Amino acid sequence: MTIRLNGKKRELEEPMTVSGLLSADGYRPELIAVEVNLAIIPKKDYGSTLLAEGDVVEIVSFMGGG
Repeated sequence: MTIRLNGKKRELEEPMTVSGLLSADGYRPELIAVEVNLAIIPKKDYGSTLLAEGDVVEIVSFMGGG
């Protein structure tokens, strides 16, 4: 299955949830926001949101600064 993750093609070997993708890539959910097909996914739904062929996923990290 192929998705687009942060603008780049990404192959997934099996159906995966948002939570599974974050875990596989070492992201800390409390420090990021996830958008799938232009919709922001609430953190409580990461484990139940299944990714599908052709999905466009954007992962945004929060940064401090001034």
